[in-house]
Amino acid sequence: MSDLDTGVLFRPFRLKTLELKNRIVMAPMTRNAAPNGIPGDANVAYYRRRAEGGVGLILSEGTVVDRPASRNEPGIPFFHGDAALAGWQRVAAAVHAAGGRMGPQIWHTGSTKGMSGWQPDAPVESPSGLLAPDKPRGNAMTEEDIADTVAAFAQAARDAKRVGFDTVEIHGAHGYLIDQFFWSGTNKREDRYGGATIKERSRFAGEVVAAIRAAVGPDFPIILRVSQWKQQDYAARLAETPERMADWLQPLVDAGVDILHCSQRRFWEPEFPEIDGEKGLNFAGWAKKITGAATISVGSVGLSGDFFSAFAGKASTSADLDNLLERMARDEFDLIAVGRALISDAEWVAKVKDDDKASLKGFNAADLQALV
Repeated sequence: MSDLDTGVLFRPFRLKTLELKNRIVMAPMTRNAAPNGIPGDANVAYYRRRAEGGVGLILSEGTVVDRPASRNEPGIPFFHGDAALAGWQRVAAAVHAAGGRMGPQIWHTGSTKGMSGWQPDAPVESPSGLLAPDKPRGNAMTEEDIADTVAAFAQAARDAKRVGFDTVEIHGAHGYLIDQFFWSGTNKREDRYGGATIKERSRFAGEVVAAIRAAVGPDFPIILRVSQWKQQDYAARLAETPERMADWLQPLVDAGVDILHCSQRRFWEPEFPEIDGEKGLNFAGWAKKITGAATISVGSVGLSGDFFSAFAGKASTSADLDNLLERMARDEFDLIAVGRALISDAEWVAKVKDDDKASLKGFNAADLQALV
């Protein structure tokens, strides 16, 4: 598996009220397996198995806030309404009973399309009625829509704390609603939620974070997932320099974000190689350096393939972890998220801890069709 000591992955981590037994996070991965938006027995068991397998912090698949057309597939779970919240309370309790910690990821998919072609009943909404640059879809949000959406995010976070979760993650990445405000290609607004700079276009996200902080109090940890790339444009970049990254992320940390979850396709790739070389800091490393916030890195951990191969029906095999361990040993970032490896192998963390290379399972795309 690696000639380096995997013990760096199994150091405890603490931030405010969040106490983790190790540095391994289960990344949010859309499963589209909640009939009528309600998590049931299969969902409870799915997350419990990952906690039993040793994951330190589980982040749920994306769960939608209470807005019309806030999801783009029919099996995406709600994080609103008595039935859905009761289901999530069962999930949290099962994870805790297995020794894990958990937070829901709350999101709004904006104008993005799902893979199945399913259409919501209500018109989709986004900053400027765009799916991607020059590609119209749905309605541009009014300021009333924006205020109601901010309130919906705050209520979801309040409910997350109430039903027993340990943290909450806001999805601000990958071309979904919050990221559509960040991105100049989809935010053409001329009011206070638009603007020529990333700092101006971050206002909506800042209001969401501030409202959530007010809803959950000062000690409940808030995570924000961010990315440069979009599903609409893999090469998109919001911040071409560390200075622009500071303009983007520092106001969000100042508004109340405790942990930045920095998504990139491959965690080992340097964010600004022109500054610190081909072995330089990755996205999470630069975000930590710039803001001082704790960071989670993510991107093809333990796999030979990259993120997109998973959804082309391709399998991946377990890969050498030396690069990860080197970065963790020097505290480049604080936590590491694992996605597809944990979809196919609920015991991945325990096997890494035991140096059980022989029984590690590679990702199998067929496992996306069921909660194994």
